[in-house]
Amino acid sequence: MELIKALNLGLRFLIEILALVIYGYWGFHVSKGTVMKYLLGIGTPLLVAVIWGMFGSPKAPYGLTGTPYLLFELIIFGLPAVALFFSGKQTWAILYGAVMVINLVLMKIWQQ
Repeated sequence: MELIKALNLGLRFLIEILALVIYGYWGFHVSKGTVMKYLLGIGTPLLVAVIWGMFGSPKAPYGLTGTPYLLFELIIFGLPAVALFFSGKQTWAILYGAVMVINLVLMKIWQQ
């Protein structure tokens, strides 16, 4: 069981990285101008990483707990599914969203 829990934590790390990649993908595909593509493609994942580091990471200086933390996680890790969906990647959005929800549920059950 400990191996499965460790794999779930590893999956969580991959989801965090993938979320940043998806934010970048969305940023590069949502706008028309070159400058805006780079601003959104690089700026969005950077902004999300800073926000996650401030409020959601295990060593966050302003860490959230309880229901606010759960809502924060759902927003930070749920928006990439929405971004993929509206970028025309519906199958990937559903797959990412399903894996993210299963991982989050297991993390809550196992208090990770």
